Amino acid sequence: MPNTEKQAQAIILAKLGSRSDIRLFRNSNGFGYSGELVSWSNGQAVLKNARKQTFGLCPGSADLIGLQRLIITPDMVGQPIAKFISIEVKSERGRPTEAQANWAKMVANMGGYSVFAKDVGDVLI
Repeated sequence: MPNTEKQAQAIILAKLGSRSDIRLFRNSNGFGYSGELVSWSNGQAVLKNARKQTFGLCPGSADLIGLQRLIITPDMVGQPIAKFISIEVKSERGRPTEAQANWAKMVANMGGYSVFAKDVGDVLI
C-alpha cells in the first residue's frame, strides 16, 4: 500500500491512465493571488492590484476527475457517452471533509462514479 496520498494518486493515475476508456486529470483546489508583480525577494512576491484567485472545480471536489467512455443500449445503440469519474485520494489515516463527502454524494446522485481511495485496489471501474 502506498505511504502517502501523493504516491497513491500517482499509482491510480498510472493504472487507470493506461486504459483506453478512461481519462483522468489532477484537480487541485485552493486559492492564491494574481496581479502585477512589483518585486520578488526570498520567495515572497509583492503584487500591485492583487486579486484573490480560486482554482479547481469547487471546494470539496475530488483530487482526480475524469471521464469513462460507455456504450448505452438499447435506446442509444452504439453511441458512446461519458460517465463522470471522481476519485478523492486519501493517505492511510486520511478522512474526507464534509465538503468532500457532499461532493461525492452529488456526483453519485447525478449518476457519476465517486470513490474515496487509499490505493488503486479501492477503485472499481
